[in-house]
Amino acid sequence: MNTPLVQRFVLHFGEMGSRWGINRTVGQMYALLFVSPQPLNAEDIADALGFSRSNVSMGLKELQSWGLVRLQHLPGDRREYFSAPEDVWAIFQTLAEQRRKREVDPTLSMLRDALLEPVVDPVDKHAQERMREMHDLIELATSWFEEVREMDRERVVELMKLGRKVGKLLDARDRFIGGKNA
Repeated sequence: MNTPLVQRFVLHFGEMGSRWGINRTVGQMYALLFVSPQPLNAEDIADALGFSRSNVSMGLKELQSWGLVRLQHLPGDRREYFSAPEDVWAIFQTLAEQRRKREVDPTLSMLRDALLEPVVDPVDKHAQERMREMHDLIELATSWFEEVREMDRERVVELMKLGRKVGKLLDARDRFIGGKNA
């Protein structure tokens, strides 16, 4: 790891990786590829991070399965080189989509099945109603995310920068509709 700045970033990303559902090694590998000015091969990654070649190979496969690294070949070199996408928005979308597929979709599927079950027991009725609330919230958030995902990047940035101004706009609308102008 070249500089103290890069080293600090890579180590932090490794620690955060475990909180995000990936192991420390994979987090560090991704961080290194993300800040690297050129594509790296598995040997470069193993040397930079002090990992075994087999750990690097397994980590690269995991990063590829998430769609977070690109495989390339350099002219005159038989080794495989890897790099992270340059566009941080594309990385964010890839991560969000992968998390949806791996975490949200299975949960929604389980909740849908549970809501279709006929229940008689009062405990199950209560549980099913709570599950319906969870299902509805996740469905709402997922459909909102899909709508935002289809917007062009400039519009999404604009929406994000609005922040609490959106709430103030809705409050003003409500006052206008509910007030004397309704």
